[in-house]
Amino acid sequence: MSFENFGQTETSDDDRMECGVCWSVYDPAEGDPVWQIPPGTPFSALPEDWRCPTCDAPLARFMRLGK
Repeated sequence: MSFENFGQTETSDDDRMECGVCWSVYDPAEGDPVWQIPPGTPFSALPEDWRCPTCDAPLARFMRLGK
């Protein structure tokens, strides 16, 4: 298994991102109600201090899910 996607935030606006710690998924179509991120917000537009709402992992621990 390869984790070379960790920390890479170059994504398209509709890419879903998965936490490499707890496997929670950030879906731009849903946003993040915990952090009050509105639906339609791409991962690249999340604030730098945003953390996984499930396990508190930083942005750098997320990897792009395959299409």
